[in-house]
Amino acid sequence: MQKPGHDRLGRPLEWLRTHDPELAATRRAARTALVMPALFAFCSQVLHSPTMATFAAFGSFSMLLLVEFTGPMVQRLRAHLGLAMAWAALICLGTLVADETWLAVVVTVVVGFLVLFSGVVSSVLAEATTALLLAFVLPVASPAPLSQLPDRLAGAGLATAGALLAVSLLWPRPAADPLAAHAALVCRTAAAQLRADTYRLAEEPDAPSTRQCKDTAVQAVAAAADLRTAFDATPYRPTGLSTSSRALVRLVDELTWLSTIVADSSPPHSSPPHSGRPTCDPEAYAVRQGAAAVLDLAAGLLDAPYGSPDALRTASVDLHEAMTAMERSATTRLPMHLPGPGTEWEPRAFIETLDLSFRAQELGFATLQIASNVDLAAAAQRRSWRDRLLGREPGALARPLASARERAAAHLRPNSVWLHNSLRGAVGLGIAVALADLTSIQHSFWVLLGTLSVLRSNALNTGQNAVRALGGTIAGSLIGAGLLHLIGHHGTLLWFLLPLAVLIAGIAPSAISFAAGQAAFTITLVILFNIDQNPDWHIALLRIQDIGIGCAVSVLVGLFFWPRGAAAAVNQALAEAYTDSARYLAGAVDYAVGRCSSGPAPADAPLQERRQAAAAARRLDDAFRSYLAERGPKRVPLADMTALVTGIVGLRLAADAVLGLWRRGSEQHTEADRAEAGLVLLDLAGRVSGWYRDLAISLGRHTSLPDPLPRNPAAEARLVHSLRHDLCDESGPATATAVRIIWTADHLNAARRLQPALAAAARPGSPS
Repeated sequence: MQKPGHDRLGRPLEWLRTHDPELAATRRAARTALVMPALFAFCSQVLHSPTMATFAAFGSFSMLLLVEFTGPMVQRLRAHLGLAMAWAALICLGTLVADETWLAVVVTVVVGFLVLFSGVVSSVLAEATTALLLAFVLPVASPAPLSQLPDRLAGAGLATAGALLAVSLLWPRPAADPLAAHAALVCRTAAAQLRADTYRLAEEPDAPSTRQCKDTAVQAVAAAADLRTAFDATPYRPTGLSTSSRALVRLVDELTWLSTIVADSSPPHSSPPHSGRPTCDPEAYAVRQGAAAVLDLAAGLLDAPYGSPDALRTASVDLHEAMTAMERSATTRLPMHLPGPGTEWEPRAFIETLDLSFRAQELGFATLQIASNVDLAAAAQRRSWRDRLLGREPGALARPLASARERAAAHLRPNSVWLHNSLRGAVGLGIAVALADLTSIQHSFWVLLGTLSVLRSNALNTGQNAVRALGGTIAGSLIGAGLLHLIGHHGTLLWFLLPLAVLIAGIAPSAISFAAGQAAFTITLVILFNIDQNPDWHIALLRIQDIGIGCAVSVLVGLFFWPRGAAAAVNQALAEAYTDSARYLAGAVDYAVGRCSSGPAPADAPLQERRQAAAAARRLDDAFRSYLAERGPKRVPLADMTALVTGIVGLRLAADAVLGLWRRGSEQHTEADRAEAGLVLLDLAGRVSGWYRDLAISLGRHTSLPDPLPRNPAAEARLVHSLRHDLCDESGPATATAVRIIWTADHLNAARRLQPALAAAARPGSPS
């Protein structure tokens, strides 16, 4: 029987784990609650320096509560040292310009934009954005003579020392990314389902039972759903915008897509043995087994990213060779002779002789893409701190600074979510500095904090946050004033309340609500500014006034810069991503036709279209993350928006598969007449890519969306008839080119089969 005391303790911990996954906010808050009051007491009571105490307190608050770097401990400590150096530089700059209002406003706008926009370069900079802004806002909002600069820097130095000790000794964060475990589980369950299905397809004597196959499939589906839920529920991207982050983001979408492919390729669990299912050559079984082995090794590297990737790379090579062998053997699956003219027959039945081999090829290609991203993410984790800071990709030929410039330039576009956020935040802070100086507010620093914390991605939700912020501030002020009234002249009690207030202020925003966080933060400020003084409840009223001005600035800037919010941006980003991906798919098919037809030399591989599609997908990811973080109701269900985003992955993977299929082929440009087959492929590619372009137009302009394309038996018949002269070579077997042509059509049909789900997601209401 459970003890009553244990039950009383267990319930709050269970509630905390439910509302604070991984206890990330609790860990940061606990560290801050220990370090911040200790530094504040040391500077104010031992060193008798109020200036040093203020900067030590807010420096430790910033470095411990507002930032938590990832990676191995050595790299985390280096990141904190880099943050400390940036803090020192920003404190000096803010102190120098604070006396002149116009100069302070101009520099605030410039610094605010540079700090906010620098997050596109790397995860280190993205993680430190708010902490860096606080380093500049604190001195620029508190004009002081240069003689106080040494004390300010000394306070920041003490905060750095305290942060380094706390990060390394007090409840260190696990090195693994919070999503890595979910992704590894998806890989393992997908591998288990592949093996179970393969044994069932091969009708092995020890094949799992129907119930076991069903249970394995259910586990794989549940793991994929948990991964997507964990990703969507993360308020900030777990690893920022670095190479490892982008690889992990792509991995989430690719694993979601892989789960769909595995489910579609699974044999019907109700089919008894020898039920007339299409047969498949042993090489296709080898591909499925090879894919399962690669997925298991990918899961291992996700769990231990600093381990050796050699086993995964070897297994990937083996899978590639198995796919090549399957492509060669697949020619033996095609009928040697077609029925004569005038004979009735079903072209679809002819194509389905390659269906299981095609499914294996599709699975193998998706698995190789996943293995490549896992390898890339692990290599990125093993990078030096300098390469992490500048966002340099592993193995990149470009120098780190060139890579950083390239990434930043990609977001200097009018529709870039990151550019909008940076401009809005910078202008909002500049206006707040001007208002704070012109109105001569006593605690102008909190006006800037209010502006920064309340500003969101559209005017409506900024207004909603303003209401929450004011409500939380009023509640916190009333509680703080009540505490001061009860304490009276016994101000020593405030020292005991300060750590508890900091702890609650750190946990409340994540575990309870934004308003609760504002209330707890207000109580912390009331306590902090009344310690060692006669308690003054007027501080609470000043806090309400300051936050009110900051909220007004946020609403005005939100109305001016981005009245429609992140939903409009994700809408536009979806349209661009579908347009570029459709162009890439059409280019890949055009390259395939050039490789298998007579006439002019084949076109070059559409590598430029591939890069453009990848860049559009990254911009879409940025917009989607802002959409998820945006507070307030969503006009489009999250499931529908996620389906539209994941559809980009399916479309790009289809194009990647077509391009890889023909670039892998050993046959070069030929003089054989396959013009009819080429025309059929180009017509099918034009219709499929055209539908996706129409989808992009409907998303961008809110026009009607055409119906999904139906299956086209006439085109299938034309394709098969066009291959009559290419099915056999001089020695009898069908050629590999015929197989590649049929598989190219299958990839186009796979892209076509996505359309009903995407149309259903797009039609209930456009994401506007």
